[in-house]
Amino acid sequence: MGSQTRGGARMQAVLVSVAVMAMSAATTARAQLQVGYYDTLCPAAEIIVQEEVSKAVSGSPGTAAGLLRLHFHDCFVRGCDASVLLASTAGNQAERDAQPNKSLRGFEVIDSAKTRLEQACYGVVSCADILAFAARDALALVGGSQYQVPAGRRDGNVSLAGDTNGNLPPPTANVNQLNQIFGSKGLDQRDMVALSGAHTVGSAQCSSFDSRLYSYGPSAGGQDPSMDPAYLATLTTQCPQAGAPAGMLVAMDPVTPNSFDTNYYANIVANRGLLASDQALLADNTTLQQVTGYTTSPDTFQADFAAAMVKMGAIGVLTGTSGSIRTDCKVAN
Repeated sequence: MGSQTRGGARMQAVLVSVAVMAMSAATTARAQLQVGYYDTLCPAAEIIVQEEVSKAVSGSPGTAAGLLRLHFHDCFVRGCDASVLLASTAGNQAERDAQPNKSLRGFEVIDSAKTRLEQACYGVVSCADILAFAARDALALVGGSQYQVPAGRRDGNVSLAGDTNGNLPPPTANVNQLNQIFGSKGLDQRDMVALSGAHTVGSAQCSSFDSRLYSYGPSAGGQDPSMDPAYLATLTTQCPQAGAPAGMLVAMDPVTPNSFDTNYYANIVANRGLLASDQALLADNTTLQQVTGYTTSPDTFQADFAAAMVKMGAIGVLTGTSGSIRTDCKVAN
């Protein structure tokens, strides 16, 4: 028993050490990025990105959630280096084709912005910065706070599908697992709960949550007892056990699916969190207070989310002479 206790303490110490190093690296990275980085290098850079995002979101509001998710999935794998945009080649399966990323969308918006930026300022604006700008602009178009994005990221040239393993939080994660993954990126629990609020827009595939409907456990009759029964019944009609139609998507927030608000947290409090990882935020006392607090203070949520996005946008960034500026976001230099 004593050796097990010492082993557990050592493991805890290792996890704390990793989190401290990640936070230190993130702080250094944020210092290397600058608000207004392109003011003289390419004055129209942020305007061009905003125009392309606005065009896309006005035609398809769901694109906003797609661009937010694209930035998130990029930063959590190899850092914010636009590696998620690289296409697979004959000898390599890239991140974008890994199982957790197969439903990503918004690539064409980044490509459109990049084409215009290369015409305006050849070889200046990185794909990684375009992703960060696009996520901010998409958020603002659906009701989120407009915030300043420090820039100066450079692009990586490596993208491996296998790197997604263990770096992207699964939809079944509990709070401890979420904290471990976010902590390894230099993000704390408050950041994690705030960034989870991105699920107030967009949709999820039935396969992301159908285990809560049909195979939760024998003692629960196959259904997750923590889910509101009426909501569960609705979901079973949308995602039948016999199999949902290919590509079937369910709104993360059935009330205001295209509005960036605090309904995500209100749904969790009402036991209507879609993913197990969403509902887990209510079951854990350490996150419960923050979840309920956001339901009564939307301004606090908006401020926390914007701050967490800036912090996330500095994960593992390449700056200075590291990396490169890809002229085609799909192709390595």
